[in-house]
Amino acid sequence: MTHVGDVLIYGANGYTGRLIVEAAVAKGLRPILSGRNAVEVHALAATHGLAARPAALDDTAALDQALAGCAVVIHCAGPFSRTARPMADACLRTGTHYLDITGEISVFEMMAARSTEAAAAGVMLLPGAGFDVVPSDCLAAFLKSQLPDATSLTLAFTGGTGLSRGTATTMIENVSEGGAVRRGGKITRVPSAWRERDIDFGDRVRHAVTIPWGDVSTAWHSTRIPDIEVFTAATSGTVRGMRLTRYIGWLLATAPMQRWLKARIRAGAAGPSSTQRSHAVARLWGEVRNPSGASVQARLQTPDGYTLTALTAVAAAQKVLAGGAIVGYQTPSLAFGADFILEIPGTVRTRIPAASRL
Repeated sequence: MTHVGDVLIYGANGYTGRLIVEAAVAKGLRPILSGRNAVEVHALAATHGLAARPAALDDTAALDQALAGCAVVIHCAGPFSRTARPMADACLRTGTHYLDITGEISVFEMMAARSTEAAAAGVMLLPGAGFDVVPSDCLAAFLKSQLPDATSLTLAFTGGTGLSRGTATTMIENVSEGGAVRRGGKITRVPSAWRERDIDFGDRVRHAVTIPWGDVSTAWHSTRIPDIEVFTAATSGTVRGMRLTRYIGWLLATAPMQRWLKARIRAGAAGPSSTQRSHAVARLWGEVRNPSGASVQARLQTPDGYTLTALTAVAAAQKVLAGGAIVGYQTPSLAFGADFILEIPGTVRTRIPAASRL
């Protein structure tokens, strides 16, 4: 039985934060809610009968006070390239285990670089506790267990319900950075839409393109496979747009364009509706290969990304509360095992027989 104060949800008043609050309450948790907007945080807390401790990330004293007595924080306020470091700093000061829902490679690498520091403080740093990257990380770890001498890993995903404002803002801020893969154990920058291929996701074959997904960082830590690529299904129009950013990414990254693009994001819906989410599923595919040419493929089906993020973030927090935290930097599969994703309702993993492959 947990008690008030075990979990702090920071950024609780955001789109995904609200879903995580609902999922936590449904599991019987009584999280403390926090974020920089005191009015919204207090209103949300009152709705659920929860405690509120609003704090800005640049207010060290207030942030430490918000974390006081908490075993774990679920950090939901992005873009994490700006918000992860001050929250991680506060967790190290207060001895609070850290979870977030980022998918940003730079954040994963920053957290991994602080592993020794976190271990010395008795703190677990586990970024990527949502759709980025729980299902793909667990799939990568499963594939590695099936082919231990694998040297290449390819992951892909499809399915979605549109973007929340936070996700869209993160994408806009990173528009000029291009793509990324891992080669020889090193993260390597490549052009946007660097490679394309057709992938059978189980329901049908879809055209897919490489993207700089978080597993380019995390899957290396989870599997030590040196060559990693991640694809997402994309329409021909989306692929053309991605290619175009190779030439105008610098323009989209300028301050005037960033202001204009973010204004358009703010004018749109906060995120997918509950009806949209309830009718959607996500599908993942993965393959590992070894030097002799042997390969293993598998698929994973999950709820839509935002629903899954709420469920996995809360499940990870529950494991921490039960004493399951491993100090230092962790990925989802390193902390909780490759089958962690299978604990989430609506998930199915299937190893693909060689005879039925594309």
